[in-house]
Amino acid sequence: MSLLPGSRPVLPAAAQESGCDAEGDNLELPRPWRLALTAGWNFAESLGLPVAGYLAGAALGGQAAGMVAATVVVWVTVGVRKVATTGVPGMLAISALVLTLQTALVIATGSTLVFLLQFPLANLAMCILFARTARTREPLVARLAAEVVGLRQPSSGHPGLDHFFQGATWLWATIFAASAAGLAAAMAVEPASVVLLLTTAVTVGGIAAGACLSAMWFVRVLRQSGLRIRFARA
Repeated sequence: MSLLPGSRPVLPAAAQESGCDAEGDNLELPRPWRLALTAGWNFAESLGLPVAGYLAGAALGGQAAGMVAATVVVWVTVGVRKVATTGVPGMLAISALVLTLQTALVIATGSTLVFLLQFPLANLAMCILFARTARTREPLVARLAAEVVGLRQPSSGHPGLDHFFQGATWLWATIFAASAAGLAAAMAVEPASVVLLLTTAVTVGGIAAGACLSAMWFVRVLRQSGLRIRFARA
């Protein structure tokens, strides 16, 4: 998938096979087993495969080799996706871009400072990726919702949903910006071991907070707009 504003997201096969677009004032999700398959496949190719590549590379040649292996694996996956489906899912594209940035920083020098710099810069890159699509007709959160869980919106569109997806995209951009600023500040005053612990805490906490806020906001939009979610017939 291209991350350029105005590009059309490519739905995963499971979402494409779930039936017609949502009808009337309904949003449509695949049936639970298909939803789990769709989400699991997206997470496996964007997170699972790079982690497996990292572990294999690190076991053979250390941390730098692990980062290179993870980056190679994710770009090979991008290539396979591009050839097989003519499009690259958003999560996979994000994983490839962020991993490339991190790997370049890790192998550029043996400096501990540069190694730690990969974490705030990765968050900054995520902030930019979300922010640059927030004002477009296809904000990144809407694309990810279509790809990761197969959410299908009413074919005629809905102003309330459009506003939500734009706002949620800004929310995630803000979370990543705050994470980047916080980790950069921590690097200036804390030792490397503390920064690594903070990175884990900030990453997990930020994702959890963003997911909870997005979910509550989404439910509120559904109630205010009179929209309903139904499962696909097949």
